[in-house]
Amino acid sequence: MNNQRNRIAIVTGVSRPNGIGASICRELARKGHDIFFTHLSKYDVSTGYKDATETFPVIFKKELQEMGVIAEEMELDLNDPHAPEYLIAQAKKMTGELAILVNNATHCVEVDHDELSAEILDQHCAVNVRGTCMLSVTFAKQLKKEQVVGRIINFVSGQDKSPQPGNLAYITTKGAISAFTTSLATELAPYNITVNAIDPGPTDSGWMDDEIQTFLKPKFPTGRIGTPDDAARLVGFLGSHEARWITGQIIHSDGGVRDERV
Repeated sequence: MNNQRNRIAIVTGVSRPNGIGASICRELARKGHDIFFTHLSKYDVSTGYKDATETFPVIFKKELQEMGVIAEEMELDLNDPHAPEYLIAQAKKMTGELAILVNNATHCVEVDHDELSAEILDQHCAVNVRGTCMLSVTFAKQLKKEQVVGRIINFVSGQDKSPQPGNLAYITTKGAISAFTTSLATELAPYNITVNAIDPGPTDSGWMDDEIQTFLKPKFPTGRIGTPDDAARLVGFLGSHEARWITGQIIHSDGGVRDERV
């Protein structure tokens, strides 16, 4: 895969070794892409993930470099309206061409209609909608300027499959990204930039306890719960030349699970 060694993949939301973001970085590195990843470890630490530590980004950068690729990282809070421009400016300092953007970073506080407030909704919108949308268009403008073939890959959560009560702010903002994906794909298709979204279904990335796993497993006709590597392999394909004809799609790579409400 040496022909891809100078193609740079940006992956947001990489703060934990067991997270989807880390698996995506490893998969793209295996395919020869240089990696620029962002993290906000204090957010993951605050949510209670056992594998979240402040030292992970430095350790993970070294892990990727030992795979034979160039890797850089930065702390980034997409709640900052200037974050997209800052990220692209930093990533451009790497040798090579920006080629792939994976919008994996997300903000989630589970609330129902009794708990939903304007502040909570605004926090979700700032990261999940404004952050994802503005980073995508900033990235696309850079690729258009340099006439580079590119890939934008978003993450959604199956809002179009079934109701998800109890998580109103999150599902509302993720639903917005599904709509954004299909329309942005149409705008960018003439520039050889594809835009797709992945719904990975319930994924055992460190948030499931034994009770949740026992509840969810029977809902998977495949007989197992999804893993971060399942999502990462699809990102690897969508980021490749072979996926150049796929754009504007919301791909439910979820092992066939249905009625996943917990």
